[in-house]
Amino acid sequence: MSTKKRNIENLIRDYLLDEGILREKISDSKLDFGLIFSFPPGPNSEQMSVFSPKKKSFIIIAIRTQLSQKHAQALDSLKDNKKLQFFNDLKKYFLIKEVYFVLDARNNRYEIHEQLFPDNDDYISKNSFFKGILKVFYCYFFSNVLLGEYCSGKEITPAKFSPEFDRSLYS
Repeated sequence: MSTKKRNIENLIRDYLLDEGILREKISDSKLDFGLIFSFPPGPNSEQMSVFSPKKKSFIIIAIRTQLSQKHAQALDSLKDNKKLQFFNDLKKYFLIKEVYFVLDARNNRYEIHEQLFPDNDDYISKNSFFKGILKVFYCYFFSNVLLGEYCSGKEITPAKFSPEFDRSLYS
């Protein structure tokens, strides 16, 4: 790994450590570096990752979602091809939010990605890094709200996203 990539990794690691959300390192031969972190801080956090693919000049912030068996069954039970409509609604939202994404309706999963490019001094500010995290997280959060709407009436509401749950950050 180049000194430039090592410096970016150390910078990102420091940002995550400063906020107390770093969890573990990702070991993958396709990556210069990768880190798993929990966001937002607290008991209702989600696992996200940040990584740098080899031979690329950017980092990726990502979250991956596999729908639960109950949610997948609820979507499959909807009439008029509503499952496909759910994934199309996600696609439209992600396009509007200008994030990268991978949708796999057949396997009931999707990924949301944001790319950040270091500036000419190989620096990514803490502010822009956390704005990238928020962008990905809010897209993920919206996807869960939308899933809840599609599955309403099926008596499947994830507890952590119930109307009583306040998803304010750092609460």
